[in-house]
Amino acid sequence: MRVYPLFFRAAFSWMDAERAHRIGFGAIRAVHGVGLGGVLERFTAPAESLRTSAFGVEFPSPFGLAAGFDKEGLGIEALAELGFGHVEVGTITGQAQPGNPKPRLFRLVKDRAVVNRMGFNNDGAATVAPRLATARAALEKKYGSRRPVIGVNIGKTKVVPLEDAVADYRVSARALSPYADYLVVNVSSPNTPGLRLLQSADSLRPLLEAVREESTASAGRRVPLLVKIAPDLEDADLHDVAQLALELGLEGIIATNTTIGRDGLASDPAAVEACGAGGLSGAPLKARSLEVLRRLASIVGDRLALVSVGGVETASDVQERLAAGASLVQGYTAFLYEGPFWAASVNRGLAVRKDTARA
Repeated sequence: MRVYPLFFRAAFSWMDAERAHRIGFGAIRAVHGVGLGGVLERFTAPAESLRTSAFGVEFPSPFGLAAGFDKEGLGIEALAELGFGHVEVGTITGQAQPGNPKPRLFRLVKDRAVVNRMGFNNDGAATVAPRLATARAALEKKYGSRRPVIGVNIGKTKVVPLEDAVADYRVSARALSPYADYLVVNVSSPNTPGLRLLQSADSLRPLLEAVREESTASAGRRVPLLVKIAPDLEDADLHDVAQLALELGLEGIIATNTTIGRDGLASDPAAVEACGAGGLSGAPLKARSLEVLRRLASIVGDRLALVSVGGVETASDVQERLAAGASLVQGYTAFLYEGPFWAASVNRGLAVRKDTARA
């Protein structure tokens, strides 16, 4: 019998979702803060056989935590101790902003899904940067060259007009790139007005070129650059984004962000409607996310890395994404339902599959 789902139902299922997240994340950080992370790692550390490489970076496991859980770089070390091969921080914006009005995070438990319209709530690039520097130094000291990887996801400040988006992304790239193992340009959240318009190839080109230029200058090295796209793009747009990524020499594409769709849900329609606008994540996104991955893989082959996210819950899901062409796989929503030992469970399943394949 799995204990955490019972605990979730008793302790969190009735609670406001954002408050539950804050309490859960606080507990994870507290365990690290009192020095118990090393004890945890005896049970959660990924097997050596899971080490993998993508865009020139070594990862302890191909499975990592997607952006959105640690929006402000407050728990990177603690999350790494749970077994994630990488932790993607963000989305971080050039200016601090409170995000959208509350409530803005909702569970659809029957669907193992979440609806959010958080709106990139974060402390801003200048405040987050020192946290990343501290976390990176701590990981390097503890793990050396085999440390968990830090990804940094950047987006547009809400009050900045679309015509000034490039300059706004430059601010974040300048402040954060020195501490990022890879950098992600997020143009696919449905919760910042107009943001998804930047996914068109014509709008995306100058943005990606500017972030590349700024990140290289700031970090003094070529920081791997990826773009995160929505699952709601038409196939023609997927093709255009993939071709642009190849043309500009990006290191990868993260597919996919949350969806604005609500098709095929098991939850009561009234409950779904009560959640209101926002991006849907979790199990209902699995099929479309996998479809987008396969379409991208058919276009780019092995010429750039594909990071698959959306509806990932089990080691079998991760293995399916890797077999479909992903270099790395991320999860988030299932973490809320499965609890703190989820990553360790996924890693154990992956290691068993790898060992069995070798036998």
